[in-house]
Amino acid sequence: MQFHHHGYVSGDPRAQAPAGVGIERLSELPDEVDVLIVGSGPAGMLTAAQLSQFPGVTTRIVERRPGRLAIGQADGIQARSVETFQAFGFAEQITAEAYRITEMAFWKPDPADHSKIVRSARAVDDPAGISEFPHLIVNQARVLDYFAEFMANSPARMRPDYGYEFVGLEVTGEGEYPVTVTLARTSGPDEGRERVVRAKYVVGADGARSKVRSAIGCTLAGDQANHAWGVMDVLAVTDFPDIRLKCAIQSGEGGSILLIPREGGHLFRMYVDLGEVAADDHGAVRKTTIEQIIAKANDILRPYTLDVRNVAWHSVYEVGHRLTDRFDDVLPEERGTRSPRVFITGDACHTHSAKAGQGMNVSMQDGFNIGWKLGHVLEGRSPETLLDTYSAERQIVAKNLIDFDKEWSTLMAKKPEEFTDPTELETFYTSTAEFPAGFMTQYGPSMLIAEPKHQDLATDFPIGKRFKSAPVQRVCDTNPVHLGHHAKADGRWRIYVFADTATAGTPGPVADFAEWLATASDSPLAATPLDLDRDAWFDVKVIYQQDHTGVDINAVPAVFKPTVGPFKLTYLEKVFGTDPAADIFDQRGLSRDGVVVVVRPDQYVANVLPLTATAELALFFAGLQTTARSYELA
Repeated sequence: MQFHHHGYVSGDPRAQAPAGVGIERLSELPDEVDVLIVGSGPAGMLTAAQLSQFPGVTTRIVERRPGRLAIGQADGIQARSVETFQAFGFAEQITAEAYRITEMAFWKPDPADHSKIVRSARAVDDPAGISEFPHLIVNQARVLDYFAEFMANSPARMRPDYGYEFVGLEVTGEGEYPVTVTLARTSGPDEGRERVVRAKYVVGADGARSKVRSAIGCTLAGDQANHAWGVMDVLAVTDFPDIRLKCAIQSGEGGSILLIPREGGHLFRMYVDLGEVAADDHGAVRKTTIEQIIAKANDILRPYTLDVRNVAWHSVYEVGHRLTDRFDDVLPEERGTRSPRVFITGDACHTHSAKAGQGMNVSMQDGFNIGWKLGHVLEGRSPETLLDTYSAERQIVAKNLIDFDKEWSTLMAKKPEEFTDPTELETFYTSTAEFPAGFMTQYGPSMLIAEPKHQDLATDFPIGKRFKSAPVQRVCDTNPVHLGHHAKADGRWRIYVFADTATAGTPGPVADFAEWLATASDSPLAATPLDLDRDAWFDVKVIYQQDHTGVDINAVPAVFKPTVGPFKLTYLEKVFGTDPAADIFDQRGLSRDGVVVVVRPDQYVANVLPLTATAELALFFAGLQTTARSYELA
């Protein structure tokens, strides 16, 4: 964490100094905004949190509830989400209060007595070590609280505007604020009163019944729901021995349960199989009472019993898999003729079962994707065409998620006798671990993702996939750190320079690349405005093949040691050596001749290049930056 560079900080260093719209933030919702976010669920809050790092952008997030969410429906936090929380600065805190999944137990009918269940298998949650981050369970409300705290401490001093319901919108295409949004007050002395807000862009994060989605003519299409589940968060006394383990439970006669222990040591969630739903049910299954759900759970758990003492929350839902064909307001025949003005995220554009623990996780990545792109366009860093990539990238991810969830939810609903292989469920769970963990997303070539022309130089940093961290040693203070953990959600591109075998200060490819990056007119750094720190838009790091004792910090090129703050202090924490016990060059398949890895603000690898490919790097960023170049490089 960097602070003190603007002078001594005696308070909480996580609270950034207010800037831009955060200096005198309006308490009331203004009539004109740059970005209006509708809905304060995970997708909306992450979008807002990312945009809070752009204090020159007026962003407001409206929510129909009168205040914060008290208890959320989602609770599964996959490793990719924890990795994202690290970028927003609260991974450690939320991990401390969460339940951590390290193993899953599988229960099936007792071969000697099918009226009873027995434990049949255990599976390690991450047997391949695909992430250094854990798989957590924590209430969605707490996730939103942490994003709210991040926003409140941001330069924009953002907070949700509660008590506003979305009524409708019109994309007029006129003037600086071409989207007219009608809102209605849902609480307070002016409850029921409508008002109009004009916006440059709107993000609909308003759930499965999204009015924003309807307003832009999108519909959810896909499979009808045909299987119902009762879900309950309860405190109970039970003799079931694995009550504090994640479990898939299949009984011989009574259906299935997915058991998810919750944070705090006592609370747990059960998804209880309520069976097939008749075509003429007309929603009657949703009237299933909590008493009926508990009774069904006891039938499935036999010979064990469940004495529920308190119900924190319960619901009944029917599994359906639906997806919109676009995630913005541009019709297929309009694509390429105008830029989108309205975007939808999360459940507004993809719905599926809750049992794979994907809803909140994928929704947050929707928000991460669109948030920085809006910030870059509105600050003038990038052309509007950047916004076309949101729907193109995230719609495919949602389609892959629904395909995965169909298979998982179908397996969970099958009766034991319907399996041809008795280990099919646990085999699927372990063999597909990388997908639900959030690490199978791979964006295809676009203006943001280069063709894999030089992929052989960094085989374990696949272009289009998220940047997978590895241990290194920081030279200035000799600390062992994880390289990727220092990539903050600050809207910056990252350029990782993995050096050749030469030592720091030796003439060669690294010195030449550093000179070009610092001085060339076609360097991406040349676009950084004069009044900002030299690393304000690009975070450039160098990793040498020697350990920290073999790197002379004074010999390292200046572009890797930028001056920051009003006192022009030298920032030394961007220079690293390898960890002899876990060499990043070996772990990530990096060429010993050196390689440049370019990473997007949302942590996805955008390009892999040789140290000598400065022209290719310049061409890549030329399409991502506006033509104005204002930084005179020394």
